[in-house]
Amino acid sequence: MTGPVTQPRTNYDEFVKGIWRENPVFVQVLGMCPTLAVTNTAINALAMGSATMVVLIASCGIVSLLRKVIPGPVRISTYVVIIATFTSVVDLVLQAVAPAVHKELGAFIALIVVNCMILGRQEAFASKVSPLPALADAAGMGIGFTIALLCLGTIREVLGSGSLFGFGLFGPDFEPWVVMVLPPGGFLVLGLVLLGFNLGKRARDAGKGAA
Repeated sequence: MTGPVTQPRTNYDEFVKGIWRENPVFVQVLGMCPTLAVTNTAINALAMGSATMVVLIASCGIVSLLRKVIPGPVRISTYVVIIATFTSVVDLVLQAVAPAVHKELGAFIALIVVNCMILGRQEAFASKVSPLPALADAAGMGIGFTIALLCLGTIREVLGSGSLFGFGLFGPDFEPWVVMVLPPGGFLVLGLVLLGFNLGKRARDAGKGAA
């Protein structure tokens, strides 16, 4: 007997998996350093997520194009050089376009080089497939990472500062929860969001099982 026939994954499947089913923060728990460090405001979270997404997409595209010519023994070193090149470009562009945001993010832009999510996608996926699936996967993972950071940044800024993207929401009488913009607030919000995410996933899986 033959087993069930599995349909080949499309570029769309590779794209959407990183947004929800394999979200790099909420499911794979990757990139925790920027997730906790720069999500004290929504604008910082959006800037970091966008910068990481650009580096991820560009580097995965290059790795996929060069996958047949990069020697195996030096592949990791090569990936790091490619990531570092695009990180430097993003760093300079952000410094020129949005110097205030660049100053807020500080060294965390340079630390995109060591983001395990980017190196992991190159080693596990981009180095094994053609450019289109690699770009679809990178775009999905990048968007999923940005959404996760923006979710945390929004919650922390609203509760910790009473504002969103710098605009006040509750008036002068609001008493901000200062802990939310401090490191402990990052851990607390991340833990609560992960709890909600996993409870929702379990409920959805239970619903599918009952059906």
